[in-house]
Amino acid sequence: MSEILLKAENLTKEFPAGKKKKVHAVSDVSIEIRKGETLGLVGESGCGKSTLGRLLIGLTRPDSGRIWFHGKDVTGLWDGKAPQERRLLQLIFQDPYASLDPRMHVRDLIAEPLRTWKLCRGKEELTQRVLGLMEDVGIPGEYLFRYPHQFSGGQRQRIGIARALAASPELIVCDEPVSALDVPVQNQILNLLADLQEEKGLTYLFISHDLSVVRHISDRVCIMFLGTLCEMGETEEVYRSPLHPYTRFLLNAILLPDPRHRHDDAQLLTGEIPSAVDVPSGCRFHTRCPYATEVCREAPPAMKKYGGRSVACPPSLA
Repeated sequence: MSEILLKAENLTKEFPAGKKKKVHAVSDVSIEIRKGETLGLVGESGCGKSTLGRLLIGLTRPDSGRIWFHGKDVTGLWDGKAPQERRLLQLIFQDPYASLDPRMHVRDLIAEPLRTWKLCRGKEELTQRVLGLMEDVGIPGEYLFRYPHQFSGGQRQRIGIARALAASPELIVCDEPVSALDVPVQNQILNLLADLQEEKGLTYLFISHDLSVVRHISDRVCIMFLGTLCEMGETEEVYRSPLHPYTRFLLNAILLPDPRHRHDDAQLLTGEIPSAVDVPSGCRFHTRCPYATEVCREAPPAMKKYGGRSVACPPSLA
């Protein structure tokens, strides 16, 4: 069993939605990330994936719950009490167009974390570190003083990756880093992330709604629905024999390139995802689940171990 790098228990986050209503973004979520692995986090848009990632690295403060990093309780890092741990937790943003300041050239964009954490002595060392990071992600050194609008989408995402690497992190939350890119560029970025992980011993939380991409890059996968976790386990096991009904519906929705293999006999998910403001009682998936019983409508299910997996629905029900 690999060392647990980051662990969270019972994380909850709600946002005000006016007139005494709340958006239930993350509800009582517990998760573990092992050192050196890539943990995929999958779910429909609006299920709370990005919010969970931001909670784990301290960009958003949880309403309740605890977080441990290397066994140390770092829930207080939002108050500036754990600066070293915060440096070791970084984020690659989803949108390479919006995440880079258009008024800053590449040198300053990548150098910003180095300055913030005082990791260089003098301008010469700073420039050399920036050039080294640009080389690591495949950006030519002669582009040092170019601005973001002078780069393609894939190049901008490489700059974002270099910026995340600048602080020498141990864990990087990759928040849908390839969703805004063309397929060939997606492959390049995924291969780059894999190479950097092997070279620098990085750990990733890889957030995506693309199940094919997650299968390609992840060691384990975690399925999320409307702020709660449904299933977590080794990627190939989950894809080969999903236990939770929602996981099964997601996998049935994967588009297959071979027309001889279609999902004609597979049951596809129907209906709309419930509102995160007015969430269903009990299991939040029960309004769309053909296997739901009265118990599902009354009490929210807890994640339980079934073999090597954690599932929030007894396999006998599904």
